[in-house]
Amino acid sequence: MILKRLKIETMIGNYTNCYIIVDEEMKEAMIIDPAGEPEKILETINLLGTNVKYIYLTHCHADHTAGVEEIKNITNCKVLIHRNDYENLKNPEVTLSELIGINNLHVEADARVDEGDKLHIR
Repeated sequence: MILKRLKIETMIGNYTNCYIIVDEEMKEAMIIDPAGEPEKILETINLLGTNVKYIYLTHCHADHTAGVEEIKNITNCKVLIHRNDYENLKNPEVTLSELIGINNLHVEADARVDEGDKLHIR
């Protein structure tokens, strides 16, 4: 198992962490909180020689989700978020997208997860 931390610059000029977890045997990965800089994240995925199976969002704020759409379109992976934040992805007042200058942010989750759920990247 590989765990890679990337320092990602957000739209408001600060940095947040994005993580990539890779199953080395199956060559599948999960990206956690792709906040932006999708090209940097995808370059790391290519360097690790893996395919993206999931994007996992720890919460719905735009400074953690701004890179989702581009990465999902390129990798055709599934987007996961906790059940309590699922509906909030569509509410700019909750995502804070317009407040931080990201208009028309479109993030769709494919599945909801609950506490205690186990995610397998193989």
